[in-house]
Amino acid sequence: MAELAPYAVTEGNTRGRIEREEAPFGRSEFQRDRDRIIHSTAFRRLEYKTQVFVNHEGDLFRTRLTHSMEVAQIARSIARYLKLNEDLVEAISLAHDLGHTPFGHAGQDALNACMKDYGGFEHNLQSLRVVDVLEDHYAAFDGLNLCFETREGILKHCSPVNAAKLGAVGERFLKQQRPSLEAQIANLADEIAYNNHDVDDGLRSGLITLEQFTSVRLFASHLDAVRLAYPGLAERRLIHETIRRMINTLATDLIHETEKNIQTYAVHDIAEVRAAPPLAAFSAEIYDQQRELKAFLRTHLYRHYRVMRMSAKARRIISDLFQVFMEDSRLLPPQFQQQAQADRARTVSDYIAGMTDRYAIKEHQRLFAVEEG
Repeated sequence: MAELAPYAVTEGNTRGRIEREEAPFGRSEFQRDRDRIIHSTAFRRLEYKTQVFVNHEGDLFRTRLTHSMEVAQIARSIARYLKLNEDLVEAISLAHDLGHTPFGHAGQDALNACMKDYGGFEHNLQSLRVVDVLEDHYAAFDGLNLCFETREGILKHCSPVNAAKLGAVGERFLKQQRPSLEAQIANLADEIAYNNHDVDDGLRSGLITLEQFTSVRLFASHLDAVRLAYPGLAERRLIHETIRRMINTLATDLIHETEKNIQTYAVHDIAEVRAAPPLAAFSAEIYDQQRELKAFLRTHLYRHYRVMRMSAKARRIISDLFQVFMEDSRLLPPQFQQQAQADRARTVSDYIAGMTDRYAIKEHQRLFAVEEG
């Protein structure tokens, strides 16, 4: 690995793991984190968890797995330029959605509503719960026993009430501190990836047209430039080239603005990164254009009637499953029944959150479909 900046996370300044382990041979501590994440059951399930479109609606739409890989690619490129820890950035990027429910945000909202009287549900907290508790492959410990900096990067948002229950990894939310720069970069790389790839999936699905996007400055300026440079380009290639340039513009802007903030606040080590305001950021102009793009997607894609119908169906599936398992925990798979005796609601929530889209649909059919005789 190239020489890192003095404010980067390294094996020398990491706060380590909950359970002490011998140092890995032939790889760094954060490579070990990345490898454990990739080999986890929760990571494999991301292949069949949705972004916007339910998994069975098309083979070419993004899934949580492809999205996480795209986030990691963008984040690593930015981290390399800024001389940050690429392995840590990659680990955070690959793990950030491990706790997401089936059916995307519709599923999360439905499960949070079901858990309203039991502490609620939030996918960032669930991702941390997955890597700390729910993965059960290792003989010496529950979870994946990841480094502190990987775990804090996964936890992007947290209420003070929940933060107080999490020990050291929740302290920054109580002290109004920031995570590492690696975590900040991974967070914004996530935003770059899902905004631009939702544009691609929205166009591919036919729910949004190129003409509609001409009102969005970030898209329209790059679309015009591509059309000028390549007249008569086929639409699929036109779209890809436009989105490629958008991603490059956002990543480049993020690099330059972050560099500027590092110099402005004169940070020299991780402690100063944590004490400073957020350092990873877009410029004011690009931030405004990003907000405009988000608003457009919210209105024209996420609230499209076909997406709303799918979301309504997803919420019903989640709610039905939660209710039936709460009423009778004997319907849960055997490995969940004992846990349900101690905390039924959280166990049911863990089971449902771990489902893929198609498994949730099949489980709902098994429990609620009327047999014809």
